[in-house]
Amino acid sequence: MKWDLTKLYASFDDPQFAADVQKLKESAESMLARARAFDGSAEQLVALIRDTEALTILDMKVGSFAYLTVAADASNAKALAACDKLHPINNITAQFYSALSAKLGEIEDLEALIASDELLRTHAYLLRKMKTEAGHVIDPVLEPVVLKMQMTGGTAWSQLRGQLDSGLMIDFEEDGKTVKLPLSAIRGKAFSADPDVRRRAYEAEIAAYPRMDTAMAACLNGIKGEALTMAELKKYDSVLDMALATSNMDRATLDALLAAMKESLPMFRKYLRLKAKMLGYEGGLKFYDLFAPMGSAGKTYSPEEARNLMVEVLGAFSPRMGNMINRAFDERWIDLFPREGKRGGAFCSGIPPLGFSYVLTNYEGSYSSVSTLAHELGHAYHNECMRDVPVLLTDYPMPLAETASIFNETLMGEKILQTADKDMQITMIEQQLSDGAQVIVDILSRFLFEYEVVEQRKERTLSPADLREIMLNAQKETYGDGLDPDCMHPYMWACKPHYYSTGVHFYNFPYAFGQLFALGVYALYEEKGAEFLPDYEKLLQAAGNGDVREVAASVGIDVTDVNFWRSSLKFFEDKLALLEKLVG
Repeated sequence: MKWDLTKLYASFDDPQFAADVQKLKESAESMLARARAFDGSAEQLVALIRDTEALTILDMKVGSFAYLTVAADASNAKALAACDKLHPINNITAQFYSALSAKLGEIEDLEALIASDELLRTHAYLLRKMKTEAGHVIDPVLEPVVLKMQMTGGTAWSQLRGQLDSGLMIDFEEDGKTVKLPLSAIRGKAFSADPDVRRRAYEAEIAAYPRMDTAMAACLNGIKGEALTMAELKKYDSVLDMALATSNMDRATLDALLAAMKESLPMFRKYLRLKAKMLGYEGGLKFYDLFAPMGSAGKTYSPEEARNLMVEVLGAFSPRMGNMINRAFDERWIDLFPREGKRGGAFCSGIPPLGFSYVLTNYEGSYSSVSTLAHELGHAYHNECMRDVPVLLTDYPMPLAETASIFNETLMGEKILQTADKDMQITMIEQQLSDGAQVIVDILSRFLFEYEVVEQRKERTLSPADLREIMLNAQKETYGDGLDPDCMHPYMWACKPHYYSTGVHFYNFPYAFGQLFALGVYALYEEKGAEFLPDYEKLLQAAGNGDVREVAASVGIDVTDVNFWRSSLKFFEDKLALLEKLVG
């Protein structure tokens, strides 16, 4: 089952595609000139908003066609060429937003301007946010130069990192023969049911990193050095403050989240030691056993069975979601199975104003695959709920992006557990705890690592040995006695692409926020039942129209209260107690 992108364009040879790319470029250039000449009047601002909406929808359509084609076929030369053509247009669009923010920053009484027109009142949050961002806009004379230099600076370092990662081939013995496998395939063996395969893959992986760690360290130093410069140019106190602004989050929310995560570490360490015991040894879990499958794999699901199950479970909660899932299958929104040239993992890309989303998975029939599909269709449901929201208010931040997807996962998992046999229950509950440990314990280790790297990068360039030491210290602080101290992973900084993003730094805490916030929302559903659905849909609709604290408050959640995060973490405490009972 492959997705049908002809809803966007017939092909890259479609004259409409070329015309729209040209129109996008001309519109972006025109909007930049108009933003720079903005006189502060309501009339001009209304016109700018209306035309920015049209520009955004066109950008979504053109960009989606190019980037989705590459995701499904990395060798598509026409798609790759189109992506290259779109990069400089995206830079012009970025300059437009910066220029408009700067102009809004000059308006003394923005509130009076907003009050003067209904369209401006609708976009009040966005306009206030842009005025605030005016204090963090790079000097307009410098900005075009900075954006050009980034293409040969952080962006180039990030691309090099991707090439190093994908080009690393590792010798591995399979079926009595030595074969060369890419790093992704070696890391994938962490999920093998064979403990010897897991151990040998881990040892081969660790032994391979020194072949590229000097270059990887140069990439990380370059990207984090650029981040420090960007924070300074944008007048942020720190790279972390810059990341919080991108996430529409404040420090009080982050502090409450981190405090609850740290409190939960003993519970997760207890789970990790229990898993070690289930695998036949005492003490901390070996790193290569973190993803060892437990229990049985359970039944497999055909795509049609997965569809019916999701419609039954998720449609019972929201008939609108059930109908959307049927549309997703019938109208081929989904690219389901793995194949050569297709990227790994799974994602959802939505275009809310057009009323459909695209979902990519690498489905293999297990319940985990069904859960992943339900997760991605949760993102599609979020987009569906935003269908009638003004397009400029549909850009929600990372911390809220996982709400609907994790809600779907949780709803599916709890339903299946009700009828699962003991072996399947062990498999599913251990998987839930494993996922929780990744999002809480490992994410916290990544946050601590990145924080320390940024602090030390202010003073010096960090060597591979420095980075290994910082990584191990972060793992010891978070995993503690839950991991075998002689079997950790000093190269996690090299294998995780999140550290090498130039647009998003501290690409870690939003995952923890998303997981725990979604569990808190699920708890509200359990408390209120069917009457919660309207509030839930309003929450999803509002995700791009307020900061994280305001959006959460719309359903009565205070994200600055550590007790909220503690209540979400209780989900994992209860699962651990149940797992202990099941395994005796």
